[in-house]
Amino acid sequence: MTRRFDKVLIANRGEIALRILRACRLLDLETVVVHSEADRAAGYVGLADQAVCIGPPPAARSYLNPAALLLAAEATGAQAIHPGYGFLSEDAAFAERVEACGLTFIGPSAASIRTMGDKIAAKRAMQAAGVPCVPGSEGALPDDAAAVGRIAATVGYPVMIKAAGGGGGRGMRVVRFASELADALAITRAEARRAFANPDLYLEKFLERPRHVEIQVLCDAHGTELWLGDRDCSLQRRNQKVVEEAPAPGIDRDLIARIGERCAEACRQLGYRGVGTFEFLYEDGAFFFIEMNTRLQVEHTVTEMTGGLDIVQKQIEVALGEKLALTQADVTLSGHAIECRINAEDPVSFAPSAGRITRWDLPGGPGVRVDSHITCGDVVSPHYDSLIAKLVVHGADRRDALERARAALSEMKVEGISTNIPLHRDILQDDAFRAGGVTIHHLEERLAQGRAR
Repeated sequence: MTRRFDKVLIANRGEIALRILRACRLLDLETVVVHSEADRAAGYVGLADQAVCIGPPPAARSYLNPAALLLAAEATGAQAIHPGYGFLSEDAAFAERVEACGLTFIGPSAASIRTMGDKIAAKRAMQAAGVPCVPGSEGALPDDAAAVGRIAATVGYPVMIKAAGGGGGRGMRVVRFASELADALAITRAEARRAFANPDLYLEKFLERPRHVEIQVLCDAHGTELWLGDRDCSLQRRNQKVVEEAPAPGIDRDLIARIGERCAEACRQLGYRGVGTFEFLYEDGAFFFIEMNTRLQVEHTVTEMTGGLDIVQKQIEVALGEKLALTQADVTLSGHAIECRINAEDPVSFAPSAGRITRWDLPGGPGVRVDSHITCGDVVSPHYDSLIAKLVVHGADRRDALERARAALSEMKVEGISTNIPLHRDILQDDAFRAGGVTIHHLEERLAQGRAR
């Protein structure tokens, strides 16, 4: 079969740009790396077949500039664009522009991105596929606060007001009492209009002590829809993940399988292609869908380590038009994997830490993987996300993985900037985390206790 493309423009930066570049090499595809002026000297830029500067350091004038990305593709003859994660990866309008230019967008269709990016439409689609959802409103909330009050009373307080176009922990507000509802609606609607250009809101029952569990999916355009396992991403700070692991500890495997099959069925009904992740809250033995990420995720690594698949390579193969040489029976999981997100930030105040790295010692050994674009002497820019590395370990079981993570973190030395490595070392000594099954509030509560001492 003739390939749809043989040159890929990587519309991202940092570790994920390098990760995509490596997957392209395995598929014998040429690569074009775009970079801002701040990233000109980054080591991974020199590894690509071609490199193009697309603008000054601010992301809005470089990595978030669709015109600059499309012009770079035209100038270099790239026939496909891989958006990575973040930036324009879930921008349906950008996906449409890529396809309109005759290029391949390495991701799902714009229609799928648009449907799943609207939380109201996504919930409706999931209900149709039999995926369990959090009890809440049907469709967008009316403008009349009294009508919303009646809906909230039916669902039962506390409730969560959410923006239909929200994501990344933004556009949501907990309401515990009816007297707080009107103000919460006004504030969240204004935030939704400003941040997402979509004022629509919806309401869900607020779960008090849930865990955050995900299902990874992979689908081709030939009728193959697979789920590749589950992840627990409950260790969070301000709705941002800090540690992820696979599989989710302490959850019945038969229940996970039933949820995975429902996710695959939802993909079938949506005509979804590529990779994606269904995110759930899990409480009292029940799963509740909250959203779908229509892109590669930071934590895809733990699924790769337990499943033995190169998810990025498979994602590109699907975009090439190939049929997956896998069935659900071929998807087998082994052992346990843990990922620690290493950020350039103060481990106590969490203030970002920019500057030149003067020491960069990475751990090694069996089952240890570090995904990073950093080398000693690199400068961490203040213009971008603080993630500088992903430390991933794999062990025969969870206890083995925890010990390998502890040993790896003890070896990792970074100087010149502050990092959250001390926080990760502390987390791995936490009895509740080591036991498994902590809720999404656990890390925040632990940090608050530490500040109170």
